[in-house]
Amino acid sequence: MNYKSLVLSLFLSSISFCYSQNAPSEPYTLGPKTPENDLIKLRYAMDTSVKNSERKMVLRKIGDTGTFLGMMYAGKYLDDASLGKTAAQTVAAIALAHPEYNGVNTRQLLRKAQLSLSGSMRKKLQDYIANSCEVGFVSMFNGKDLSGWKGLVGNPIKRSQMTYDELLKAQEKADATMRQDWKVENGLLTYVGHGYDNICTIGEYGDFEMYVDWALDPSGKEPDAGIYLRGTPQVQIWDTARVNVGAQVGSGGLYNNKKYESKPTSVADNKVGIWNSFFIRMKGDKVTVLLNGVKVVDEVPLENYWDRSQPIFPVEQIELQAHGSKVYYRDIYIRRLEK
Repeated sequence: MNYKSLVLSLFLSSISFCYSQNAPSEPYTLGPKTPENDLIKLRYAMDTSVKNSERKMVLRKIGDTGTFLGMMYAGKYLDDASLGKTAAQTVAAIALAHPEYNGVNTRQLLRKAQLSLSGSMRKKLQDYIANSCEVGFVSMFNGKDLSGWKGLVGNPIKRSQMTYDELLKAQEKADATMRQDWKVENGLLTYVGHGYDNICTIGEYGDFEMYVDWALDPSGKEPDAGIYLRGTPQVQIWDTARVNVGAQVGSGGLYNNKKYESKPTSVADNKVGIWNSFFIRMKGDKVTVLLNGVKVVDEVPLENYWDRSQPIFPVEQIELQAHGSKVYYRDIYIRRLEK
């Protein structure tokens, strides 16, 4: 291990990691060692460090994770006078090594990154941009407000039975409730209500891939949440300590399935109060879920909870669930898989 790596290792091991600087300091408890978990740890180190020398080392290590979310996170520092060049190198390294990340967000970062780079690296970025045309992953949350999101009106079957005027009126009421229950706090999409409420994408999706980070508040009563796919529950989010409701099986399973498997294949959760990262793919009725880089659901059909005699809806909204307890979401990116 070289000197810089040793310094970074000592630096990272000397601090506690949690989802909020206001949370109690406690040892950082992670699931399996994966690039996704490395990124979660490095992001906290980046957010809490004050020395630019340390932050540059952390940015370089983020490049080593090779993750899409790592690339997007590093991109936030491209305009930083002290860190911009290091951020540009990190963004470029990840993008060039992972053509599957091609898309509008990636090109946007690379256009900015090339201004800080020179020589052959700058030329590579120019060629990448010139030959790239995919839409790719699109950000669904801007970290500032609730643009692109709406309140929940019934379920897909009930909505389909409403007249235009009925749906419009119900949507206005649901949006008002949503704006009371969901807030943007410190750049995080946060549920602050006390009951059960979902926040929904305005857009509808058929086949897609999705990144979303989430954290349950450890002080909340019975922490619990989930991700509805095509308006249907759900990819489960648990506090695994809640053994009285079977949460020890871990997050990521298709909780409401009855015919097909509902549980994840393994427990890959990080401790409550620490960030977790989902990658979700849905093609047809089959769902794949990676939790913190570990595949816990592998092409399992999602059943139509609202009417089990019907197949899953071919196109519908995506919903982030809150289940009576505070939950945080960040870094929500979706890529449509339709041609």
